[in-house]
Amino acid sequence: MGRIFTAAMALLLFASSLGVVFSTHQARLLFVELQGLQKVRDEMNTQWGRLQLEQSTWATHGRIEKIANNQLDMVIPPPGAVVIVQP
Repeated sequence: MGRIFTAAMALLLFASSLGVVFSTHQARLLFVELQGLQKVRDEMNTQWGRLQLEQSTWATHGRIEKIANNQLDMVIPPPGAVVIVQP
């Protein structure tokens, strides 16, 4: 009876140690994946910042006015031609 108990305990100890090894390996794999995803996130945040800067550059008042003058032949009306409409 004592040998069976000892063998069963040894088997349970072995199974438990395999579980620890497996869970440690899974944790390492998931940590590596997490680091990769964090790197991708950081690169996307950098790209998003660049795109916001580019958008603000394209939408400056001076650029819009230049395009309106050159491409659309628009001009600022003289003060006498401006009509203010009251609501």
